[in-house]
Amino acid sequence: MANDEVLVIEDDEDILQLLTFNLESAGYEVSTATDGYEGLVQARRRQPGLIILDIMLPSMDGFEVCKELKRKQETSSIPVIMLTARGEEVDRIVGLELGADDYVIKPFSPRELLLRVKAIMKRIQPEETPRSRWQKDGLSVDLDAHRVDVDGEEVQLTATEFKLLFELVKRQGRVQTRDQLLNTVWGYEFEGYARTVDTHVRRLRQKLGPYAPYVETVRGVGYRFKE
Repeated sequence: MANDEVLVIEDDEDILQLLTFNLESAGYEVSTATDGYEGLVQARRRQPGLIILDIMLPSMDGFEVCKELKRKQETSSIPVIMLTARGEEVDRIVGLELGADDYVIKPFSPRELLLRVKAIMKRIQPEETPRSRWQKDGLSVDLDAHRVDVDGEEVQLTATEFKLLFELVKRQGRVQTRDQLLNTVWGYEFEGYARTVDTHVRRLRQKLGPYAPYVETVRGVGYRFKE
């Protein structure tokens, strides 16, 4: 995967040009698509490091595109930032539930969007850790290979889901508040959207299957990985 390439799927020409200019100025390679179907083709062919995806697209909306990206193994691990003029919480939650890593609401600041792009690009890079592999019962987490196995079968996690699991495992037995997780996993202040953490924890638990209880909820505080 070319981690310095960003695919922008956006049908508004002015916004497309604005994003292309700012991303290229920041040193990223940029590819573009103006509808959902074209975006899917580009994603599969180019395997970008990140996708910026508008929701309101012709022919196939952003929700459907995101669902299809996460359904296909070859594109399931590509991080997605959803770009939307629809600021209702239900739309944000739907996007996160479908596998998006982040969202930005129009009108947006190019600087803010670049900060989020940089945070996600940094997140998908391997981190050094004294313990590169963690295993208990049938759950195995390989921190160097960014691989998780459940009862011998590899589980596909998004970059954000893996980073979340990484932070929980790294601090096994210690409670982490939602604000701490927003800072360490997302890499910036997320304007108090604690529901973002809850949504990703719920998706992570679903993928861990019988080992979901290892991710414990500490009511009123946050989460802890069971010792």
